[in-house]
Amino acid sequence: MNAPRKPAAPHRPLLTNAARPATFNVTSINEHGETGETPIAGEHALTLFVDKEELLTLMTLGAAPEALALGYLRNQRLIESIDDVLAVQVDWEVDAVVVKTRHGIRDLAGKTAKRTKTSGCGQGTVFGDLMEDIENVRLPGDVRLSQATLYDLLNKVRLYETIYKQAGAVHGCALASNGAGTSEILYFVEDVGRHNAVDAIAGLMWLDRVGGGDKIFYTTGRLTSEMVIKAAQMGIPFLVSRSGLTQMGYDIARKVGITMIGRAANKHYLLFTGAERFDQGGSGG
Repeated sequence: MNAPRKPAAPHRPLLTNAARPATFNVTSINEHGETGETPIAGEHALTLFVDKEELLTLMTLGAAPEALALGYLRNQRLIESIDDVLAVQVDWEVDAVVVKTRHGIRDLAGKTAKRTKTSGCGQGTVFGDLMEDIENVRLPGDVRLSQATLYDLLNKVRLYETIYKQAGAVHGCALASNGAGTSEILYFVEDVGRHNAVDAIAGLMWLDRVGGGDKIFYTTGRLTSEMVIKAAQMGIPFLVSRSGLTQMGYDIARKVGITMIGRAANKHYLLFTGAERFDQGGSGG
């Protein structure tokens, strides 16, 4: 009798591990004329190539360049599945990341021809018809977020050791679990632009086959239309920001049914959309 076959391991692309140092020390002089060493955030140009075709150059901290490249391609809907990616190779000697796909990207020129300028720092371009196609996104309607879980997440983010505390000049994003009155930070990524940070988390979710339907996304940056679209495409129903939001971000969140919370810090928050999923004062889960 033959032994049962073990299920095949999920496909994972061949990856480099080319994170750059997050901070660099430079000499500065304070208001008293005293000289000292001060950490500052790194910033690097990283040109993205897909199957030897140059796509664009991203300005990045370089903390998670492989995940950033994958998440960018995912959130721009240029690649539909992680199974289509064979390799992601970063070479800082030439400031490039090369993504090799299984079958290539069909009509890459056509997909990237239409560009929408956004307010994103460190990126600022949306390819294709993402704005128009947002109506096709469907988020789970049977999940809820409690005030207690929100407070627990905000406290854990506050205590998290970050590059921002050392050097400033970066935005942070986190993907967190949504438990009964508790939350765990699954990923925390910082970058010079909040869009880079959300893309890197999207890439990590792809690599680890993590779904977004029961998760919370937290960002230190403002909730613009592009941030809301990316959260929706990642299937995440709860979007929380330490900062504020824009009118288009608000309109899109209402349209797709995201529960959007802004100005969230300590035990203060403003609930803007998706109140039907939020339990004020409950343990939720």
